[in-house]
Formats: sequence, C-alpha cells, structure tokens
Amino acid sequence: MFELLFTDESLSIFNQLKKTAGTKKGSKQEGLLKQVKKTLKFLAADPRHPGLHTHEYSGLPHPWNKHQKVFEAYVQNKTPGAYRLFWCYGPEKHQITIITILQHP
Repeated sequence: MFELLFTDESLSIFNQLKKTAGTKKGSKQEGLLKQVKKTLKFLAADPRHPGLHTHEYSGLPHPWNKHQKVFEAYVQNKTPGAYRLFWCYGPEKHQITIITILQHP
C-alpha cells in the first residue's frame, strides 16, 4: 500500500469536488467524486492496476525532481472531457503524490 499525499492544487480540486458533489444527490459531480475516490483507492493499492491505464506523462513538471517521471491515470474512460489524475512517486518511499486532477483536453 502507498500513502497518498496531495499538492495544494490537487487538494483544492478534490475539496471543490466534494463541496459541489454534496449539493445535489445523483448529480454528475457526485458521480465524478465517486470515480475520483475509486481511482485513488486503486492507486494506493497498486499504481499498475489495469483499470487505471497508468502511463508516463510529460506535460507536467515533477514537483521535486525534474529527472523523475510524472504519470497519468484514468478517472474516466470513453467519456467526452474525461477526467485524469496526474501523480508521481515520492517524496518518500511508499508514497505517491497527487499533482492535479484535470479534465482531458
């Protein structure tokens, strides 16, 4: 198991999702929040889980070391504007840092 850490940006996005999801039961935001939580659960258990479709992503800088890799994991699939979760290993062993949660362009 990995400990999940959040950057200020990713924590802000996650908290905003929780806030908006709580306003309307059965809303798209509530569904998105459930999908994000499921993705986080899979990521903590196994970053290579097949459902995550994890792959290297070069469009974001690593928060601590420019020589380390940043990864992208699917929150949603086969959905217009699907959400993605961007993450990296560290800063310590057995830790994963969530860099941001964004809609796929």
